[in-house]
Amino acid sequence: MLRAVSDDFVDDQTTRVPAEVRGLRILSVELVVLEGPDRGRRMPVHGGAARIGTAEGCDLRLTDRTASRVHCEIRVKPRAVAVKDEGSTNGTVCEGIRISSAEVPAGAVLRLGGTAVRIEISDEPAFVDVSDRESFGELVGGSLEMRRLYAMLERIAPTDSTVLVQGETGTGKDVVARSIHAASKRAEGPFVPLDCGAVPESLFESELFGHVRGAFSGAVADRKGVIEEADGGTLFLDEIGELPLGMQAKLLRAIETRTVRRVGANAAKPVDVRVVAATNRPLTRAVNEGTFREDLYYRLAVVELAIPPLRTRRDDVPTLATHFFHALGGQGELPPAFVTSLGARSFPGNVRELKNHVERALMLGMITSGPARAAERSVAPKTLDALEAMAPLHLPLKEAREQWTQSFESVYVRAMLRKTHGNVTRAAEIAGVSRRFLQRLAARLGIRASEVGAAPGELDDETMDQAT
Repeated sequence: MLRAVSDDFVDDQTTRVPAEVRGLRILSVELVVLEGPDRGRRMPVHGGAARIGTAEGCDLRLTDRTASRVHCEIRVKPRAVAVKDEGSTNGTVCEGIRISSAEVPAGAVLRLGGTAVRIEISDEPAFVDVSDRESFGELVGGSLEMRRLYAMLERIAPTDSTVLVQGETGTGKDVVARSIHAASKRAEGPFVPLDCGAVPESLFESELFGHVRGAFSGAVADRKGVIEEADGGTLFLDEIGELPLGMQAKLLRAIETRTVRRVGANAAKPVDVRVVAATNRPLTRAVNEGTFREDLYYRLAVVELAIPPLRTRRDDVPTLATHFFHALGGQGELPPAFVTSLGARSFPGNVRELKNHVERALMLGMITSGPARAAERSVAPKTLDALEAMAPLHLPLKEAREQWTQSFESVYVRAMLRKTHGNVTRAAEIAGVSRRFLQRLAARLGIRASEVGAAPGELDDETMDQAT
């Protein structure tokens, strides 16, 4: 009997475990190949997960040409085994049903092309690590899923291993990256983020590797790329799945050789950089489709972390809401009625949506800190009236939304730069974008250095010249 599961591939319900419990008991699973070229092979599933396919990095590597490079993934839960097809060509079939993501019973046989694999469950228990932490760096939450994540972070943060963070939009992949950096021996070094989805394809090589003066039209001075900027620290490549195919081989070479050569330069420079990459796209599917290099995927996924969506750890919602409330300047405790109302929301935007919801409620006076004075009670309607007065009601909804977004960007960037006294690097770090992205945005919005207290030339970005 199959039971469909959601695409996030984790339990729909999480439970808290006592802090003294360091291990979570799960089923002991072994994969047995019954049919196909690899008949007779047996492989135990260690660590609660395994991938099956023909790719070199798969846990159970098949030689069957009808199986895909990364065909499917097996994930062991406390009381069930889940199977997820990774966009394979011939599909994953169980009990005559082609499945995308489902829980399967003990003894189930999976058909992957011309290969049949049985999932055997033994009486011997297996365990996965569970941390006793309630937080890790900037990460907050004491649910079982988060404590399993903390146990992984405790092990990998002190190392220099390359990490691939996967999760839905808004789950906090950038927060994981910053927390890894802060807990590493590189904490005193730079943390350099690059949003691969925000860089024009023509500028990728210069953005990553830098350039020398005269390398192309508009290159008026030597410039470091983000890999060089992160020397001695951590490079965070957000939305790595957006990296153009042509750049993937060059990035792989830079990671493998630990060297970079600027555009137009004759010699390469050594760099000491730890790479943390993140994506909200299933890269295994991109590998099967040929849009992401298999060798780069396995080079990035030395350690692979899956960030659980908020809907699978609802126990953390009150804790996170309180955390954001205090971080935004709130005092005391959140009103019980407000906390209760959070339980009725699904938060498809995950932790980011929860934070925005708390901030909006605090700004509009829907929640107050401490006894509310009469003057404080009048803030909400006045603020709401002011916001309604600003709304471009003379425009259709689509055009009004675009104009409102542009106005918000202008207010946000100016406020952020003033908050950091014109320090573009610090402002970009807080905003979760790269320095160059913030410079380009400021240029597009017409923000001058003198307006925000920045040093002359601090907001200049040579990549703007390159683009023109």
